[in-house]
Amino acid sequence: MAVHPRVQALAQTFLSYADEEAPGLVRGLYLTGSVALGDFRPHTSDVDFVIVTDRRLDTDEQELLRRAHSRTRAEMPRPQFNGIHLTWKDLTHPAEACGPVASVIAGRFKAHAQHDVNPVTWHVLAARGVTVRGPHPLELDVWDEPESLRAWALGSLEEQWRRWREKAGRLVTPRGLAVLGSLSPSWSVLSVSRLHFTLKTGEITSKSGAGLYALHAFPQQWQRIVNECLRVRRDVNRPSLYESALARRRAALDYIEMVLDESLRPGLAT
Repeated sequence: MAVHPRVQALAQTFLSYADEEAPGLVRGLYLTGSVALGDFRPHTSDVDFVIVTDRRLDTDEQELLRRAHSRTRAEMPRPQFNGIHLTWKDLTHPAEACGPVASVIAGRFKAHAQHDVNPVTWHVLAARGVTVRGPHPLELDVWDEPESLRAWALGSLEEQWRRWREKAGRLVTPRGLAVLGSLSPSWSVLSVSRLHFTLKTGEITSKSGAGLYALHAFPQQWQRIVNECLRVRRDVNRPSLYESALARRRAALDYIEMVLDESLRPGLAT
């Protein structure tokens, strides 16, 4: 699969520093997220990775990879290079059994975190992961179970997105003010649409794919906000479909509330 030149340059830059800092430690490097799903957008997307080692990293090895990530970020701060460090054995078990792992979140190395340790990462890697180093994903024994995707999507909506919607609904808060911009409404509207898609189908789609799905899955009254979010996602040089940021914010929050209610009703998953 062809990837954006900046994505390729970023991955190779990291590998060069990792091999310099810790020769032989990084045995596999796979790209997931928007790159694997064919929806990488240079102005908004991160580059999500799964790095594979033969064993769990000890403290010294974590420090070596921390330095490799730091040097990579100093040379190429954008797009961000975010993801998790696993072992081959980790991939053969459910994500829930993995526990905290060394991770890079929002460009910062964390020795123990569970961000992106979830069935979505395992599924995208198994089905569509982009190999930079290591065997092709089809040659790997990656645990992948559709029902786990539905369970994870439901939990994310119930736990993460209900809280997000509640906080974003308060205008005079950092999150509430962020929704006055264009990126936060687009990210949130398309993200909850992706989760609805997973509940219905047991599969994963990109943010852009989720927007196209939403245009057909929900009543016509929601098409304006979905099309606005797709416009932002695509970085189309066209004026907003809304007369004001406040109007767009209200439409996005109403849409998210609708999708939450629709997603959490009994019997949605097929």
